[in-house]
Amino acid sequence: MQRLYDFLRRHPTWVDSFWALVLLGISALWVVVDAVHTHHLRVAAVPLVLALCVVAALRRRMPEKMLLLAVLAGVIQMVLDVPINPGDFAMLLIVYTVAANGARWASRLALAGGLLASPLSTLRWPDESQGRFADAVATVFLAIPFLLAWVIGDSLRTRRAYYAELEERAARLQREREAQSRAAVAAERARIARELHDVVAHNVSVMVVQADGAAYVLDASPEQAKQALETISTTGRQALTEMRRLLGVLRAGDGDGGEYVPQPGVDQLTDLIEQVRGAGLPVAFEVEGESRPLASGVELTAYRIVQEALTNTRKHGGPEACAKVRLTFGDSDLSLLIEDDGRGAQQELYEGGGEDGQGQGLIGMRERVGMVSGTLDAGPRPGGGFRISAVLPVKAAG
Repeated sequence: MQRLYDFLRRHPTWVDSFWALVLLGISALWVVVDAVHTHHLRVAAVPLVLALCVVAALRRRMPEKMLLLAVLAGVIQMVLDVPINPGDFAMLLIVYTVAANGARWASRLALAGGLLASPLSTLRWPDESQGRFADAVATVFLAIPFLLAWVIGDSLRTRRAYYAELEERAARLQREREAQSRAAVAAERARIARELHDVVAHNVSVMVVQADGAAYVLDASPEQAKQALETISTTGRQALTEMRRLLGVLRAGDGDGGEYVPQPGVDQLTDLIEQVRGAGLPVAFEVEGESRPLASGVELTAYRIVQEALTNTRKHGGPEACAKVRLTFGDSDLSLLIEDDGRGAQQELYEGGGEDGQGQGLIGMRERVGMVSGTLDAGPRPGGGFRISAVLPVKAAG
């Protein structure tokens, strides 16, 4: 039964054609009965009945054209004096169909035609046995079916439009959710990339410097070589801890929970600078203002900026470079100033990000600062070396 229902839904013209055949049979019977009563055959009724049956059969395939055909048939019916017959039921069908599926102009024409059909038929074929009041009542009652057909069809159109709007809104919301999910994934990937860059660049840089120093003094000063190897070991463990934290974040979506450690902040800058000093880079560290806990995002951003700036100094400043780090706690912001007196980075590294993947640390800095609505200024110092200045809006940790 369901298959038959689905078939009929996919082929509505077949259903309409079946009912058109039924209407044709009833109309043919009317023609015969009328011929018997009037003792002559209304020849003009035959093409009119056929035209109205075509209207009933093709009303959903071409509603506007069938409406015009029905209007033409109605005019010819009045001109040739063919009285109301069963074939006129097709006019009700086309009024409903056009109101539900046709163009707006066709819907208005159907409504006007349906309302005019009743008074015109009363004027064309008046009932001499009834008075004017009875004719008026009959006219109203004959107009009601056309009005109801149009109202039902127009209501169906409105309901379909409403459901279509709901479906479109649901589809649009689904697309927006998918876009937001893709944006969230991209943002998370960028965040993890920044974290990986900061962790790997800093710690590997320290390990390389210490390894070079250990190789240089291995024979002349075994104790310094041993200390350098211990620094390499400690730095490597810190890098592994940071890597496990990031991998834990990635695994958290799989329900494993991952492994988490506290994210570094301003309080850990002293340890970071001691580590950099141990790697051979002299660093002066100053703190101005009253130190206080800040939002975790601001603390992590400040830590990563100092870490990346000192890493860049070791990479580009040269063997004689010295660095200076100054933190200033203001009422509404945290200011960072990191500068060195070394050779400084090449201009393309801080302007365009460089080539072959270079300069990504400065790009990462700008992204981090932008995420906390801060500002960053990076470039060579007038007297030589490199300077990084950042201002981070702060909100005390609650």
